[in-house]
Amino acid sequence: MSGMTETVILVDETDNPIGYEEKMSAHSNGGKLHRAFSIFIFNSKGEVLLQLRAKAKHHFRNLWTNPCCSHPRKGEELEKAAHRKLKQEFGFDTDLHEVFSFTYKATDKESKLTEHEFDHVFTGKFDGVPKPNSEEIDDWKWVMPNKLKHDMEANPGKYTPWFRIAFESLEKKGLVP
Repeated sequence: MSGMTETVILVDETDNPIGYEEKMSAHSNGGKLHRAFSIFIFNSKGEVLLQLRAKAKHHFRNLWTNPCCSHPRKGEELEKAAHRKLKQEFGFDTDLHEVFSFTYKATDKESKLTEHEFDHVFTGKFDGVPKPNSEEIDDWKWVMPNKLKHDMEANPGKYTPWFRIAFESLEKKGLVP
């Protein structure tokens, strides 16, 4: 989307649309609550797919996180946006199921940009070889959930804030293999 202005959907605390805002503006000055989604992918071995956010990202760069996080476009259905971005960022598509949503707010100390999102969490299964987009992803790996949990406890600063919150919720709901 380089050269194009991206717009996010501003929402109230119950995810009702209340307007639209240019993406970078919505993440500035403390952030405005907007609709987002996060995708978690597991394989048949029970491993979870992780990506290392590219150093070129505007915020929370060079941190480990779930395979795909983004925002639906104006007028775009949430699930269609999730499939679009998964293909764009990781080069594959799979069945996705929305499992819960949550709201969070986190400011990146380095960029000073703020994520304030009503985040819809999707899960899916995939056993192929991802084809990551190098503009979005610097590295990727499959990890067993128990190993990931231990590393997040020992090194929380290596992971994005929304990833830690969503992964813990997935575990509590019994959705992690």
